[in-house]
Formats: sequence, structure tokens, C-alpha cells
Amino acid sequence: MNDNVMISVNELKKFFGDVKAVNGISFDVKKGEVFGLLGPNGAGKTTTLKMLLGLLEPKEGNITIMGLNPETDEVQIKSRVGYVSEEPLIFKSLTPKDLFNFIASIRRLDAEETTERAKEYLESLGALDYYEQLVATLSHGNKQKIQIISAILHDPDLLILDEPLAGLDAKSVRVVKEILDIHIEKGGSVLFSTHIMEIAEDLCNRIAIMSKGKLVGIGTMDELRQQADKLGASLEDVFLRLTEQDTSVNEIVKKLRKSFKNTKK
Repeated sequence: MNDNVMISVNELKKFFGDVKAVNGISFDVKKGEVFGLLGPNGAGKTTTLKMLLGLLEPKEGNITIMGLNPETDEVQIKSRVGYVSEEPLIFKSLTPKDLFNFIASIRRLDAEETTERAKEYLESLGALDYYEQLVATLSHGNKQKIQIISAILHDPDLLILDEPLAGLDAKSVRVVKEILDIHIEKGGSVLFSTHIMEIAEDLCNRIAIMSKGKLVGIGTMDELRQQADKLGASLEDVFLRLTEQDTSVNEIVKKLRKSFKNTKK
């Protein structure tokens, strides 16, 4: 195993009937980097993450996470990984206080230290007032904050994040970015899935663009621009070129402009 590689994916496939959700993708996530999976809804990003976590079984292909196999080493992997799902998957019948105590128990963390740490995170995210309120009563954004804290409490080596900034206000987004920066500075890695290009361009060292279950481009922004033959272009332009949508978008824009131009006020 290469100690510099946190995740290795080789020719990964997952089909649901006739739907090829993930169709032969390969990529590595290196130690100390934020690696982005960028693609529209339905591109196969979440399915990929669930296979990495052992929540779905691949049809074909190989996965290693920190040298471990998700199918046989699930407990070891989960002890070293923090996961944030697209929709908050936390016990709604508990308060954040109860939830964090439960996490400390199952992960064998020091209870007092975990409580202190959790309160620091809650305060930084503007959610300390909800510490003893039922999760079920919280807004989507506050549930997402609780889920993010739950994922980082045990100081994992690897964070796997599926649209983690959804529902967060601008201040909380900035705080989460700082948390990720600190995680990387300590030698951790992040696999970050999003359909929002500005977030991918802002946060990620390297980006893999997914479309219809396949990777259509991978690399740094400069490398993606070269692959798309659009030097100096924005990520939006690169994305549209690599996913072969640039022509259709241009046609749509022309039709819209023509339609609105002919509309009388």
C-alpha cells in the first residue's frame, strides 16, 4: 500500500437494474488533500460514496480505504472515517447532548473531553442554544451542523462528505471550511461530493467530474481546463464542455433570448 493514498478506487461499477449508476470509475484520494466529486444530481456521486463506506456492495471493481477493504474491514474503516450524508442521518428522538454522549460511548472517547469539544463546535457554528433540544425540532441547517460535529468528534483520518454545506448559512459555511482546513493541516484527507461548482472550485485541490455514472474529467483546475481545451475558463465552462452540454446550453440561451426579445412589455 502507498502510505500517501487514503482512498483507491479501481473500475468501480454499480447497477440498479438497467440503470448504470456507477460505470467503471477509477480515482485516488491522497493524504492531505480535498478531493471533489462534482456532478449533477443522478451522476452517481452518492452511490459511489455509499460503496466506499460499505453501505452498498459493488457489482465490479476494487476499493481500498487506508489499505482496508470496505466489505471485510467495515468496523476498522468506520473507526477512522467521519461521514456526513446528504440528508441528516441522526437520531431525531435525542438531543445533541444525548447524541454526542452516545458517540463518545460507542467510539470510546473521553466523555468530559468530548462534551467540551462538542460545545466548542456548537458555539463556533452558532448552535449552542440547541444543545439540549430534540433534534427533531431543529431546522435542516441546524441538523446538518449536528451531523457535521458528529462526524469530526473522534478526530478521523478521513472525512467523506456528501453535500455537507446544504442548508447552512454563510457564516457556518465559512466555519466548516476552516474546520476542513485544520483537518488537512493535521494530515487528514477529505472526499467532498457536490453539485455546486463554486464550492468545488473553492475547496478542492483536485476534482473528478462525474456524468451518467462515468468520470469525464479528473485533475486540478488547470488540468481540467487542458482536458476541456478551454484555458482560462471557469469551472462551469469546463464542466459543460466535459459533460458535452455546452452546445445544448448555448442553444437554450439563444431560444430564451429570442423569446424574451419578442415579448412586448
